Amino acid sequence: MKLILKKLHVHVYRLGVALLYLLCYPCLYFLARDVRRYPKIVAMRRRIAKASSALAGIFYRFEYEVPVDWSKTYMVCPNHTASIDISAMCAMIEGDCSFMGKEELKESAVTSLFFRTIDIAVNRESKMSSYRAFKNAAQKLEAGTTMIIFPEGGIADNYPPVLQSFKNGPFRLAIEAGVPIVPVTIIDAWRLMWDDGLKFGSKPGNCHIFVHKPIATSGLGPEDADQLKQRVFETIKQKL
Repeated sequence: MKLILKKLHVHVYRLGVALLYLLCYPCLYFLARDVRRYPKIVAMRRRIAKASSALAGIFYRFEYEVPVDWSKTYMVCPNHTASIDISAMCAMIEGDCSFMGKEELKESAVTSLFFRTIDIAVNRESKMSSYRAFKNAAQKLEAGTTMIIFPEGGIADNYPPVLQSFKNGPFRLAIEAGVPIVPVTIIDAWRLMWDDGLKFGSKPGNCHIFVHKPIATSGLGPEDADQLKQRVFETIKQKL
């Protein structure tokens, strides 16, 4: 019975996301027609993320090691165990931001508009696609847009989830762009919804997120990427 209720809840959540997106779509479509309006798409997505989560009784509680000035540009690196991690990052970052995610998101009904405008899709099996994606991300960072990249590269099959090894890309990119990295530990999203929630369902509750002190990359070179990656990995792991 408990599993049935949890599976019902995940469909309530998904329906809320879909309905809010459809209600906002005419405005999103209008904004998408001019690149100068893209920051307004980011702001609208933030509202959709917060409202759809709240409708399902899911709330994000942020704790900061130090205050973060979101008017500055960062590389944000969170761990990844649930679909709601994306909504959590949308709710957390107050300024202009962009995700890098798997290419399939360009075809999803709810995410396609975002990944064809403000976000970056990448086929990790293609070296050319990866090159283009990271070049695009570098341009966004240079223009002052905060990038959000889940360094695990996706949600692993482990349940309960364990922190997976990190990819090098986000750390090389942050060093080349000279922007600080913000490690983010999403502590218990998986308890509310693991992966997309279709297997175990979901439930209402508070999702606790710890935002670590930004790590400066100034003075680092490409040869320091592995050490930086390990530092961020240990920072997140110690808080889980």
